Amino acid sequence: MTPCFFQYFLRTIFTLALTLSSAFVGAVDSFVAAPFKEGVEGRLFQVQGSNTIGARLMKNLLVDYFRAKDVGGVAVQALELENEYRVGGIVDARAVYVDVAAHGSSTGFHALQHHQADLSMSSRPIKVTEVANLSHLGDMSGFDAEHVIAIDGLAVIVNHNNRVQQLSLNQIAGIFSGKIRNWSELGGRDLAINLYARDDRSGTWDTFKSLVLRKKYQLASSARRFESNDHLSDSVAGDAGGIGFVGLASVRDSRALLVFDTGTTPLHPGKISVATEDYALSRRLFLYTPPNLKTPAIDDFVRFVQTDNAQQQVESTGFVSQALIETKPQGLRQGPREYLEATQGASRLSVNFRFSQGSATLDNKARQDLQRLVAYMARSENGQKKMTLVGFGDAKQTESRALVLSKLRAIAVKSQLRKLGVSTQPVKGFGAYLPVASNADMGKIKNRRVEVWVR
Repeated sequence: MTPCFFQYFLRTIFTLALTLSSAFVGAVDSFVAAPFKEGVEGRLFQVQGSNTIGARLMKNLLVDYFRAKDVGGVAVQALELENEYRVGGIVDARAVYVDVAAHGSSTGFHALQHHQADLSMSSRPIKVTEVANLSHLGDMSGFDAEHVIAIDGLAVIVNHNNRVQQLSLNQIAGIFSGKIRNWSELGGRDLAINLYARDDRSGTWDTFKSLVLRKKYQLASSARRFESNDHLSDSVAGDAGGIGFVGLASVRDSRALLVFDTGTTPLHPGKISVATEDYALSRRLFLYTPPNLKTPAIDDFVRFVQTDNAQQQVESTGFVSQALIETKPQGLRQGPREYLEATQGASRLSVNFRFSQGSATLDNKARQDLQRLVAYMARSENGQKKMTLVGFGDAKQTESRALVLSKLRAIAVKSQLRKLGVSTQPVKGFGAYLPVASNADMGKIKNRRVEVWVR
């Protein structure tokens, strides 16, 4: 970080309360499950994109949404093409429905561009080129367009009889690039490795390519490719030498390995490690709603998916909910003495606040999570609890600079909570300690985070 940018960061942090909207249009408590108004009929909107989201989660969310709106006879109808369906029912003797096509994240943005969809499902963030291609529809990277609806862990899966328990990202990259070809090279049986991967249109593939192959490796030509997470997982489960990657909801009868990055602790894709995005292959699942195409029905549905009821469906479908939960640290705790003392006897909440790339501003998910945290602390059972914010970051030229920046990140969150009527204990900052990703490349962004502890 240059001195000029460092000064800019300091200045921006302390004026952050003025630069973020105080309205938070997507507030989690704003949804009212009122019936549709008389006269609503026909297709409310079209959804295209991610198979990870569309295979089951979008279907289940739409069913719950229609039932919350007092729609009668809610049903799911398969359409002519595989991975396409219609969810709908009857309101005042009129049919209402939503059509969904789940062929991969890139297909959703393509459909928006060609006016074939109103919402896009994506299991990876929108690309810069896609933002440019869709600029006529509004700012597709902005808070009004980008909505995190769930957290997923990209599970690296093997056959249940495989005795390998954990792999580093570098080992996984070596496997899928064809450089490691036998399980005996990894402490397993003398058995050839068979590769299973998602297809090129998949957001799951884009995420794997970005987080694991990282522009350094190419997928081996021997890999079998799949449009469906579930079909891939079932194939791995039946192959003693198989290895693949799927969304967390599709582990099924295969087994997920522990995964770690350089200098980090191996983690299983569990509820807390994925919710906080500490797990090396955690990812966000998105809905993108073009600001210039929004309708009352689209706005209503987007508000619904942020409610606790919808997030319960996220959990039931097999992904990780954004609803906040407390967890007590288990086993031997690691970290600086001051960190252990600051969090001694406290519970960690299942959220980390993170920042936009190259910016001192909270990212879109963090802005939404502020509302979740405010609602959580407003519950009667949490009225007497004290909150501590703990900042972390990536390695800098000096340890002191890393410590200052990590504390300023916690101050940024504290200032927003104060603006929303929630007080916290004095903030803490611990620099580059306890990294959750390698400090190379995109890992720096993941390490720039603020943990939330309550007691």
